[in-house]
Amino acid sequence: MRVFITGGAGFIGSHLADHYVAEGNQVTILDNFSTGSKSNISHLEGKITTTDGDIRNIELVESLTKDADLVLHMAAALGVNTILESPLESMRTNITGSEVVLNAAAKFNKRIIIASTSEIYGKNPNQPLTEVDDRVVGAPQKIRWTYSDAKAIEEAMAFALHQENRLPVTTVRLFNTVGPRQTGRYGMVVPRFVQAALKNEPITIYGDGTQSRVFCHVADAVQAIATMAATDSTIGDVYNVGGTGEVTIKQLAEQVLEVTGSHSEITYTSYSDAYPAGFEDIQRRVPDISKVKLAINWTPTRDLQQIISDIAAQ
Repeated sequence: MRVFITGGAGFIGSHLADHYVAEGNQVTILDNFSTGSKSNISHLEGKITTTDGDIRNIELVESLTKDADLVLHMAAALGVNTILESPLESMRTNITGSEVVLNAAAKFNKRIIIASTSEIYGKNPNQPLTEVDDRVVGAPQKIRWTYSDAKAIEEAMAFALHQENRLPVTTVRLFNTVGPRQTGRYGMVVPRFVQAALKNEPITIYGDGTQSRVFCHVADAVQAIATMAATDSTIGDVYNVGGTGEVTIKQLAEQVLEVTGSHSEITYTSYSDAYPAGFEDIQRRVPDISKVKLAINWTPTRDLQQIISDIAAQ
C-alpha cells in the first residue's frame, strides 16, 4: 500500500511513518519542517520518500495524493505558543492547507484520515466529552481559540465533502497525545516537565495546577488511527482518541518527579507571565472514548507512568 502522510516529520506523523514502514508499506511524507524535525525520521532514511514543501501548494499536494492509496493528514500549525505568536500564519496553514489536502483527496477519491483535536470542544464544562457535544469557545480576540475554529472548519469541510462527493474520510479527535519525540518547545506540558526533571531544574506549573487532563501514549494513538484507516465502517464519522486516568497538572508534576527520581522543585507562575496576550486555559478536559472502543475494539494500553518513562528514555 502507498501511504502519504502530511506532517510526516512531526511528532505523531513520524510515528505513523514508523508503523506503516514496519508493515511493509511504501511511505511518502510531506513536511515544511517548521515544527517537524528531520531527526524524527532520520532512522527511516532510504525507507521513505520525503518532500520538503507546504500543504498549501495545490500542485504538489495533488501530485502526492494522486499516487497514494491512503492519505493521513497530520500537518498543522499547533501548540499554544505557535498559535499565539504567529496567529495569521497558523490560521492560513490550518484552514487553507487542510482545504487543499481534502480537495485533493476528493479529486482522486482517496481514503483519508484527518487529525482533529480536543480543542474542538473549547471550554465546554460537560465532562467527559462525547463526539456530539457542543463547542464552547471564547471571543475571537482570544487568539488561542483560532486553532479550535480552524480545526472545526476543517472538520466541516471533510463532512461536506463526504456528503456531497462521498469522500472516504474519517475524523480523529486527538486528546493530549504524548510520547517520545514530542518537544516542550510549543507548550506541551509532559515533555516540558520531563526535560526539566532530568536536569533537576524547577518544574514550572502555569496557573495553580488544579487544571486536569487525560494523556494518551502516541503508540496507542497510532494504533487507533491505523485501525480506523483500515476499517471502512468508520468512514464519514468522527471519533475521540484519548487515554484514561484523569490527573491534575500538579499530580502530573509529582508523578514526573517520582518516575524520574528527580530533585527538581515544583514552582508556579501565572498564565500572563507564561503566555502572550490572548491565552485562556481550560480547567478540565476528559475524553469519552466509548465510541471508538465499540467501532474498532481499541483501548489505550499504556498508562501515564509508561508515558513518562518513554519520554525520559528517548
